[in-house]
Amino acid sequence: MNRFRNIFPDVAKPLIAMAHVPALPGTPLSDGRGMEPIIEHVQADVAMLVDAGFDAVLFCNENDRPYQLDAGPASAAFMTRVVAECRPESVPYGVDFLWDPKIALAVAVATGASFMREVTTGVWESDMGLWNTSCAATLRDRRTYDRDDLAVCMNVTPEFASPIGSRSPAEVARSSVVSSLADTILVSGPMAGSGPDVDTVAEVRKSVPEEVPVLLNTGARKETIQAFLEYADGAIVGSSLKVDGYTWNPVAPDRATQFVAAARTA
Repeated sequence: MNRFRNIFPDVAKPLIAMAHVPALPGTPLSDGRGMEPIIEHVQADVAMLVDAGFDAVLFCNENDRPYQLDAGPASAAFMTRVVAECRPESVPYGVDFLWDPKIALAVAVATGASFMREVTTGVWESDMGLWNTSCAATLRDRRTYDRDDLAVCMNVTPEFASPIGSRSPAEVARSSVVSSLADTILVSGPMAGSGPDVDTVAEVRKSVPEEVPVLLNTGARKETIQAFLEYADGAIVGSSLKVDGYTWNPVAPDRATQFVAAARTA
C-alpha cells in the first residue's frame, strides 16, 4: 500500500495543518530571544490545530526567509528541537525544511515523523537562485537511515520558482511517480497562501495512478476547499488558519475549526 495512505488508513481525504515555525536563531528575521519563545509559539499553534480536528500537522521553518538551498547542521539541530518538543501525541506529523531535503529528512528521521514534504525533482529558476534537486539522493538516504516507511511528499510546482523546461505540471507529476517514486504529489500556487488553478489540480490528478495521492499544497481556504477536493485527495493548509489570514500570525482557532467543517462537507 502507498506509504502516505498507510499513515491515514481511515481518512479518505486527509487535512494537514501547517505548524509554521518562527524565524530560527541565526536567520535574518530572528528576534534574538532564543529557542524558548519559538517552542512556546509552536506548541500553542499545534494544540489549537489538533483541537480543530486536523488529521496531521506539518512542521515548517516558514519564517527563515530568505530560504536556503543548502542549510547547515545548526539548522537541523534547531528544527529537530522544535519538532521533538512540539510534536502532537494524537495525530501524525511531518517535516518540511525550506528548501533543503537533507535537513527535512534528517529531522524527520530524528523525531519519528511519518512524512516529509520537499521539492526533490527538476531544475528551477527561483528567488533563491538556480535550484537543482536530487531525488535519488533523498530516497537513498531514506533507505540508509532505515526509514523506508517515511512518506516523501513531492512538490511538483514549488512556490517562488518556475521550471527550466516546458513540461506541464501534469507531465512532471506523471514522471515523478514513474522515475522519482513519489509517494504523494503536491500541487502549489506561486507562493505561500496562493493556490493553483482547480483545473491544474484536476489535470495532475488525471495524470498519475489512482493509488498515488494528489494534495492541494497551498492556497486552501474554507470558501474554495470543496471545489479543490472534488479532485484532490487531501489538502495542506496554513495561511488561511492564521489571525487575519496572514501567514506569519498565530493560528486563529475559529478559522481552523471553520476550515475543517467546510472541508469535511466535501
